[in-house]
Amino acid sequence: MTPPSRTVYLVDDDDAIRRSASFMLKTSGFTVRAFASGVELLKERVLMEGCILLDVRMPIMDGLEVQQALRANGVTLPVIIMTGHGDVDAAVQAMKYGAVDFIEKPFEKAVLLSAIEEGFSRLDHAGRSHARAQEAQVMLEALTPREKDVLQGLARGHPNKTIGFDLGISPRTVEIHRANLMTKLEVASLSGALRIAFAAELDEDEAEPC
Repeated sequence: MTPPSRTVYLVDDDDAIRRSASFMLKTSGFTVRAFASGVELLKERVLMEGCILLDVRMPIMDGLEVQQALRANGVTLPVIIMTGHGDVDAAVQAMKYGAVDFIEKPFEKAVLLSAIEEGFSRLDHAGRSHARAQEAQVMLEALTPREKDVLQGLARGHPNKTIGFDLGISPRTVEIHRANLMTKLEVASLSGALRIAFAAELDEDEAEPC
């Protein structure tokens, strides 16, 4: 059973999402504090140890602005981004700023809990950032230069068509390289591949021509 001290700060202007996500998390043993906006969250003087589940598209301040404001205030709690299909580029940007993961709406309970557990894992192993970077760099060594090119394009938030244009290959070939690199990295989602790329600080100029 998840310890009740594990708090999730849920930030979403959609009341239905707040209710459903709160129910999922509470029935899984988490303590949930829900906020209708990032502004409300930022008014909190003290945030106890926990994870922040943050929507991208909100009025007044969007998720990226809230994330940056938290960082400016010295809040280093793990952030998981919630995004609609059209907001994936913003979610990628959020991961560049240090977000643990992003999940696309509508999400299943297992996906939500997996992201939250990854966030708490970061808290539990806060001192392992250097080790994670080294592990990620070793994993990237398994990729071909072209697969690294494709991963770099994905890390910039580019769709397959744009990556293909930049590399002089077809979108279908990009899809093949993308599938191959995800298999080699043993990840099942784009966010998993991006987490490794950002941990390794994959340099834009690192990949070699193919």
